[in-house]
Amino acid sequence: MFSQSGLEIIAFLIALILAITFHEAAHGFVARLFGDKTATRLGRVTLNPFKHIDPLGTIILPGFMLISGTPFMFGYAKPVPVMFEYLHPQRLGMILVAAAGPGANLFLAWVAAMLLHINPGVASLGNKILRKSIGFNIVLAIFNMLPIPPLDGGRVAVGLLPRFLSAPLARIEPFGFLIVLALIILPSLVLQPMGIYFSPLNSIMVPAVQFLTNLVLTLSGQG
Repeated sequence: MFSQSGLEIIAFLIALILAITFHEAAHGFVARLFGDKTATRLGRVTLNPFKHIDPLGTIILPGFMLISGTPFMFGYAKPVPVMFEYLHPQRLGMILVAAAGPGANLFLAWVAAMLLHINPGVASLGNKILRKSIGFNIVLAIFNMLPIPPLDGGRVAVGLLPRFLSAPLARIEPFGFLIVLALIILPSLVLQPMGIYFSPLNSIMVPAVQFLTNLVLTLSGQG
């Protein structure tokens, strides 16, 4: 029915939707535990992917990265609204709410690796989804932990750093996604045409993805 490339695309899309759905639902769930029920009232603490899909982050950006041949794939959903002033304790709540999304992705990657024990080596759609889930969840976790607000890593850094460092970091939040998009797009659009094959984002992401992939596979008995 489907070619191998068609199965790969289907597997990637399912893995992407599962990853971002668990990621965003985890933010809302932990926020509720610390006293903020905003995401619950808006119906965002759910595994229904249609509540989380963002046209740019879930469809357009991953499609661009697929076409441009980046060594990793990334996407995002609509951010779950969190009212940090409702969290108690506020500082710890902010850190754990931010870390909950990447944490959920790493857990999902481990679960996918464990499920591969059922039919190891079988090139079925289910196994392709599991293998894509391992890779995509790890990439999503690492990407979101980059210390750039409003990414989760930026929020964690703001919560952990002393105020004289956290305050200027927090002020870049309105420009955070522009910085991230520049890190993704400029190397392929500007540097590569000039014969410069360097991406600061790749230099961080690739070794981190390799390390965590090996760790997840080892902890699941796949290594």
